[in-house]
Amino acid sequence: MKEYEHQDLFVIWKPELCEHAKVCWQTLPLVYRPKERPWIRPEFATKEELIDQINKCPSGALSYRLKEDSQ
Repeated sequence: MKEYEHQDLFVIWKPELCEHAKVCWQTLPLVYRPKERPWIRPEFATKEELIDQINKCPSGALSYRLKEDSQ
C-alpha cells in the first residue's frame, strides 16, 4: 500500500488490487501518470475531483482517507 498526500487527504493505492482499467488516468491525466515516478500527483486536482475519481475505481485499488484536522 502506498499513500500520496494532498492538502487535506491521502490518496491510497493498493497495487495488488489494481486491474489497470485506466479509469484513473483517463479521468485525471495530470494526476495519474503511469510512466512517471511518483505516478500519482494529487496536487494537480482538487479534493473533490480526487474523491469523485477514486469512487469510480472499479477494483478498489484506489481509496482515500481524510486528514484528521480537516474534519
